[in-house]
Amino acid sequence: MSKAVVVEQTGGPEVMRVEAQSVGDPPAGQVAIEVAACGVNFIDTYFRSGLYPRPLPFVNGMEGAGTVRAIGDGVTELEVGDRVAWSAVPGSYANRVIAAPASLIRLPDGVSEEVAAAAMLQGMTAHYLTHGVRDTQPGDVALVHAAAGGTGLVLVQTLKNAGATVYGTCSTDEKEALARGAGADEIIRYDQVDFAEQARRLTDGAGVDVVYDGVGKATFEGSLRSLKVRGLLALFGQASGPVPPFDLNRLNDNGSLFVTRPSLIHYIATRAELEQRAGAVLAAIADGKLDIRIGARFPLERAADAHRALEGRETTGKVLLIP
Repeated sequence: MSKAVVVEQTGGPEVMRVEAQSVGDPPAGQVAIEVAACGVNFIDTYFRSGLYPRPLPFVNGMEGAGTVRAIGDGVTELEVGDRVAWSAVPGSYANRVIAAPASLIRLPDGVSEEVAAAAMLQGMTAHYLTHGVRDTQPGDVALVHAAAGGTGLVLVQTLKNAGATVYGTCSTDEKEALARGAGADEIIRYDQVDFAEQARRLTDGAGVDVVYDGVGKATFEGSLRSLKVRGLLALFGQASGPVPPFDLNRLNDNGSLFVTRPSLIHYIATRAELEQRAGAVLAAIADGKLDIRIGARFPLERAADAHRALEGRETTGKVLLIP
């Protein structure tokens, strides 16, 4: 029998329960994977809470890494024993999952399953934000919110590798040290100063080229005020809640600004895009150009605690569940 974290009704972290499930042989065209590590992401909390509707009951989780243990008829892309990782396999909070090869990326030597599980979603998110939402150029100035978080630390490094100047926001001495260690040129302590005013001071009043905002409601207004004329706000998450409706004329009033609400799924829409982005991330890790910080590990049985820690902003780096 397999173990999985099941959500039978939406709500707080306490609605998640570990249950025994029977996972048989993989059907034709799919493979069975022994899961070594599951990535914990904010999108998992959105499904659990009901913010993103999903038919009940369901096994939570989308991201992970492990080893192929069985292959269904017709599968030629993978073999038993291959180490693989993924970012979009529903039901990944489990010790065994069934998946289609098209969703999986074979791991290169030198990248562990835990690091891969920590890197797939946030690493590819950082890659598409840097090299998809806009084409980052040397000299660009970017503001990254939650710079010591799982995505923030990877995004800071990815932007620096592309030649950008990076300002990061955070709220504690520990988080400031982590963001600086990732390469942030300046840290804005939003617990001490108005981050928009500080961003303008750092740019001699001009504003930044781009703001990467995964926080949402609490930072949106300040993010707009941080931008230069024709600057871009990439709102890629809503950890503090969804942004209320606003008058689009304000974008003109504040300097012909741009706002986008991107999602990773639209930047890995084809197998070629998935391989390109995942390949770039995993190669950077293997080459030592990208450091993935695992901030906390929880057993499956403590999935609720993992969600509490993530939603309470008690973590730095990536949170994993270890079956």
